Order: sequence, then C-alpha cells, then structure tokens
Amino acid sequence: MVKIPFNLDIHNLIDDLRNFSWEASEILLYYSKLLRKEENKKIIIKTKGGEDPVTSADLKVNELIIKSLNEKYKEKNWSILSEENVKLNNDIYKNNFDWEWILDPLDGTKDFIEGTNDYALHLALNYKNKPHLGIVLIPEKNELWISDGKNLRCERRDGSLNQLLKPKNKSINEMTFVCSKNHRNKALERLIEKLNFKKVNFMGSIGCKIASIIRGDSDIYICLSLPGKSSPKDWDFAAPEAILSAYGGAITNLNNENLIYSQKNFVQEGIIIATNDKKTHGEKCKEIKKIIRKYNLFPIDS
Repeated sequence: MVKIPFNLDIHNLIDDLRNFSWEASEILLYYSKLLRKEENKKIIIKTKGGEDPVTSADLKVNELIIKSLNEKYKEKNWSILSEENVKLNNDIYKNNFDWEWILDPLDGTKDFIEGTNDYALHLALNYKNKPHLGIVLIPEKNELWISDGKNLRCERRDGSLNQLLKPKNKSINEMTFVCSKNHRNKALERLIEKLNFKKVNFMGSIGCKIASIIRGDSDIYICLSLPGKSSPKDWDFAAPEAILSAYGGAITNLNNENLIYSQKNFVQEGIIIATNDKKTHGEKCKEIKKIIRKYNLFPIDS
C-alpha cells in the first residue's frame, strides 16, 4: 500500500477533494441547464465541430480544480496534467515528479452539449504512472465516486452513501456491454456482434461507463481505437481505473496488462477492456482475443 506523501492526512485530502468536486458539480449543472436553450450554445461552446469540443464549463471547472489544489497544497512535489491545459499548449507540460494529478474537468463534452446527462469530472492522483486515488463525479446522477487507494465510496450531495453490490460472475453472452455513444467504428461494431452480449447500452463519458459497471447496470466495456485514428488519453482512464480497481474490477489492455500512463502525447491506444471482477478479467480478455483472431477483426501482435 503506497502512502500519501508530504505528511498529508488522507482523510483531510479526501475532504478537500470532496469539496472541490461538489463546487465543480454546481458549475457543470449550471451550464448544463443553460445549454438546453439553443441560443446559449453559441456563447458556451468555444470550438466548433471536430473530435474535441470545449465549453465554458470545461474551462471553469479546469480553473477551479487547479487553483484549489495549488492554493490548498502549496509547494508540494507533484504535477498537474490537465486535458484543457494540454490542448492549449502540449509542449509546456513536463512531469518530473513521482506524484501526478490527472484531470479531465468534463469527460463527455459532446454528451454534455447534447444534453444526454452522461458526462463526468475525472481527477486521479497517480504514483509512478499508476492511478492511486480517484474521483469520478457524475452531477446529473448526484454521484461522487471516491477511491482512497484502497476503498471505494459513492456519495450523494447530502453525504449519504449508495450501496455497492458485489459483482456477479457471468459468461460473456450473459453480460451487458456498455458502448461509446459518439466514438464507435466498424471494427468495434463487428466485435460486439461476434461476442453476442445479452444487451448493449450506449453511453458517453468513460467515467459514466465505469460507474455503470460498478453499479451493476453493465458488466463490461471495450474501447477499440483504430491505428492512425483518435484514441483516448490518460485523463479519460486514470480516475475510472482508480475507482474500478478499488471496487475489485480491472482495466487492462487486451493482453491483460496494466495501462501505461505518461506515454508520448498521453495516448491510450489499441484495445482496452474493463470488467467488474479482477479474478475473471484475464479469462475475459483471452476470450475476446480469440474472437478477434478468429474473425480477423483487428491487428494484434501476440
């Protein structure tokens, strides 16, 4: 068990993260309500089209979280990697520390704009490129998922807790698959068809997908990024991995290997699989790999 550095009290840190998160929730819900009126979209949406739209909400929450961490914890030997700051200038970010915050102020921006409610805030504290603490805030569900590196809680705004159920071991054709709403391709669609899941749910934010797995609404998530095309980044997976790991699930690549963070351009390429049970996760990866090979759905080396 890795200990939080700099003589910090884990309970005080979690309390602060909780406060920062609910402040962010108020911002996100405010802008979400404004976006219901078409005339407000021109003001709130800062970019037009493309894969990565940005809104005033992204920028406000980004500013809130970074400012709060810097003011509350001055002169700490950690860095802060933020999606929005990287978009502004990828060249300025350098990480020379073992401890690194990874922030996505608004995961699922397209869903946020479309009003589907499937958006989340992600904040993780990585230690030597591995998620340790994790926060996933889902404002529209009044859910704050908190992993302290060992345990997982799901809190409501009033401080009450959602009960977490133990995962059920299912075969693949008994599983409910949760799939990206805005990021799909033909290779993934063919894989879904061949795996013959019991049910397929469509959802935005990766944080929302992983929360649905923990809740039991879904059982498995597969991210398949085609070579040369856009891929998810560190900030998409760090916080969701932290909460799913604390629950007893797993997120790995197709070979059941841990995700590697802080690679060039912060990219998470290839095939990534998330399931609710670490004990059976490796077998699920093998089954999926077998199907991919059988039907030649995606180039894999080993």
